Amino acid sequence: MRKLFFGLAGWAALIGSPALAEAPTSSLRPVARVDISEVKLASATFLPSSKRPVVRPGLQRISVGDTKQISEVRFQGWIKRFKNRAKRNGISQATLDRAFKGVTYNAYVIDKDRNQNEFTKTVWEYLDSAASETRIKNGKAALRDHRQKLDAIERKYGVEKEVVVAVWGLESAYGTFKGDIPVIEALATLAFDGRRGKFFEAQLLAALEILQDGHTSPANMKGSWAGAMGHTQFIPTSFQSFAVDFTGDGRRDIWSDDPSDALASTAAYLKRSGWTKGQPWGVEVKLPTSFDYKLANRKITKAPSEWARLGVVGLDGKPVRNFGEAAVLLPGGHQGVALLVFDNFAAIEKYNTADAYVIGVGHLSDRITGGGAFKSGWPYGDRALTFDERKELQRRLNQRGHGNLKVDGLIGPITIDAVRSYQLGRGFVPDGYASFNLLKGMR
Repeated sequence: MRKLFFGLAGWAALIGSPALAEAPTSSLRPVARVDISEVKLASATFLPSSKRPVVRPGLQRISVGDTKQISEVRFQGWIKRFKNRAKRNGISQATLDRAFKGVTYNAYVIDKDRNQNEFTKTVWEYLDSAASETRIKNGKAALRDHRQKLDAIERKYGVEKEVVVAVWGLESAYGTFKGDIPVIEALATLAFDGRRGKFFEAQLLAALEILQDGHTSPANMKGSWAGAMGHTQFIPTSFQSFAVDFTGDGRRDIWSDDPSDALASTAAYLKRSGWTKGQPWGVEVKLPTSFDYKLANRKITKAPSEWARLGVVGLDGKPVRNFGEAAVLLPGGHQGVALLVFDNFAAIEKYNTADAYVIGVGHLSDRITGGGAFKSGWPYGDRALTFDERKELQRRLNQRGHGNLKVDGLIGPITIDAVRSYQLGRGFVPDGYASFNLLKGMR
């Protein structure tokens, strides 16, 4: 689902409900929240004021059961029209017959899309699961069990095997939960629904091409409710762009019990995204008391030696090795961990743009390698803002003249700059951190 996600300042804004490594129920991939007031259902329109379904003119009031029946009838009509479009795009009738056999409207998928978890986890709460002792232990075991193939993948693609294993761990708990929803049915339902119809129709067409090319069967093509598939949760278009046949059997089989193709595909994805072997994703650092927090900006990069001259050094008090240009990232504000992040941070970000996810992959890979936990503390007394609270914060910043923000609940660089402006005006540390305590003060 990587194209469905957004991020920057993912410390709080982009965290879904994490799955525990001990008992995985879903991927640890952060998921975007949807406001139901913006959505049209198949057989009723929801208005922002009441969110109650309004019966269309000429229809009698209908029951929930009738609504489902009407949705199924309309869904099958949509499939018929879509098949004609698919055939014009090179999908054979035989492929369509196999792919859509038994496919019905999946109300569960729509419910999941309508009611995704709000982003109410802080980065440290996310890391409690992403880099839990069990997930670290299982990652080391996976590394040991698959070392030969992982070594070969690392030699071919130049991506450290521990990073590939960390992505595997966060996406499917090392293959123990790859998703069990038929991908064609899920994507067809979402495309028919129309809220992101063009996106999901493109994914559906790509999924049909994957079937037509013989990489897997409709029965085996299962994944998440939103169409992410396999050990490392590729969406169909990403599969088309990055998946590889590492085993040489003529298929790019990311669903197999043998994870070779999936792990190699992940390495290929990261390599194509700019991964540099030997460069860390990030390094924990200490900031001087005199640090200018306006410099904590992903757009401001300096060599570690330059940062050292400004007092930004490793936890040992020495300058960080010169791995390349780096930026200062404060995922928990000035009271939390400080990081120097390098270009490899951006490479993982191409896989999923939520900062917390990137930190989760990077930190888990470090722990699997034998590294320690973060040494600095976190602002444990604080909590993440809810979606509605983030919109409230943006409205209050606008009212106080700190920008002309779009009130969308997304904490990106423009909102961070507005927060810094407010903090500077009040004599606070201008770290740009949109905390609940900051909102309470504004109230």
